[in-house]
Amino acid sequence: MSGPQCCENPPTLSSSCGQGFVEEIGGLKTYVIGSSDYKRAILLVSDVFGYEAPNLRKLADKVAAAGFYVVVPDFFYGDPYAPDNAERPIQVWRKEHGMDKGFEDAKPVIAALKSKGISTIGAAGFCWGAKVVVQLAKSDYIQAAVLLHPSRVTVDDIEEVRVPIAVLGAETDKISPPELLKQFEQILSSKPEVDAYVKIFPGVAHGWTVRYDIEHEEAVKSAEEAHQNMLDWFAKYV
Repeated sequence: MSGPQCCENPPTLSSSCGQGFVEEIGGLKTYVIGSSDYKRAILLVSDVFGYEAPNLRKLADKVAAAGFYVVVPDFFYGDPYAPDNAERPIQVWRKEHGMDKGFEDAKPVIAALKSKGISTIGAAGFCWGAKVVVQLAKSDYIQAAVLLHPSRVTVDDIEEVRVPIAVLGAETDKISPPELLKQFEQILSSKPEVDAYVKIFPGVAHGWTVRYDIEHEEAVKSAEEAHQNMLDWFAKYV
């Protein structure tokens, strides 16, 4: 499900935010940051608000500063979810921007990265993007995965994961409640061949890692803790 929580605290989108630039990779407009000489890349797959969200691009810049080539593709082709458009509620928008399509669109992006000489790739998905990343994690498209406040990720998805995976969830999350994340943890603990980590953050809600208020000290602190957990995971496995 992708209910109201999926759409709360929408960001103010900006095509000029971030220290990187936009170029086409694998057929998609993509925000890019980091040296192309790096052999390690991180693919960030956005929530429904897309690749021009300032907090997401700020996180991409932070990941690049840790020594990765970072790409944030526009999986929505210039059409992110717009909560102020009453004629196009999330249910209607989602029919045109399915997660399965996102998964298919990610494959040429990964192929393009490999053609640049990238040897290892990690992927992190936020809400909508987590479903895309978990699909990638079922095969050898990527070497490590991080799911942050995932949407529509199922027990069946987790059972099929083949690469090291971290799942970072919120205490208050109707889409992926702690009970579901604990099921994920049980499944992953029964798969010794897959390194895994599940963490539930207290006092935060769905979307907290990219839709936090930059003026709210506690919100920033919780988001940055999750960002560091993600970075540590990639540093270890990518």
